[in-house]
Amino acid sequence: MSRRHPDHLPQIVVIAKEPVPGRVKTRLTPPFSPEQAAVLAEAALRDSLRAVAAAPAGQRVLALDGLPGDWLPPGLVVVPQRGAGLDERLAAAFSDAHRLRPGPVVLIGMDTPQVTPALLEEAGAALTEHDAVYGPAADGGFWLLGLRRPDPALLLGVPMSAPETGKLQLDRLERAGLGVRLLPELTDVDTAADAATVAAQAPGSCFAAALRELGR
Repeated sequence: MSRRHPDHLPQIVVIAKEPVPGRVKTRLTPPFSPEQAAVLAEAALRDSLRAVAAAPAGQRVLALDGLPGDWLPPGLVVVPQRGAGLDERLAAAFSDAHRLRPGPVVLIGMDTPQVTPALLEEAGAALTEHDAVYGPAADGGFWLLGLRRPDPALLLGVPMSAPETGKLQLDRLERAGLGVRLLPELTDVDTAADAATVAAQAPGSCFAAALRELGR
């Protein structure tokens, strides 16, 4: 674990939706029902939040679309998501966290339950020497973005949820002259095939347990 003083550690932000049937993980239906997809989404969110809770951080923030549930561990500051498109919501999450506690910010979503505290610590440490840290996702997006100096202009207007999202976001960072540290690629849980892959990578996770309980 990091020996840096908490004041010198980055914030870690999770941007997430309340796991309500029909509103989350809609690409899992079919083969899963909306209720089953919500169960898997909640399990992934629990895993993500537990990893954040165990990683060194100056502050831990949940940028939430919806209401907190019993899946929320203690110690996280909850702020509502703002904005229309995902680019606006990501930019707002960075801005709101930075407003609460100025300094570097590392942001992840709720789609990578295999994320570990060690990966998050690596991301935070990278911001001591780099302007940005970037975790590519197997679907062409990204699972983590960290900025030493958060700036909405680095995100606004980047097309999200598209095969080229990651490339365009990375291009935006590099065109801004930022030095970027790359992290290992992870698989986002979007499809049933993704769910099986991720569960196999993290067999002890809440997500893997939920998938087994659903008979998959």
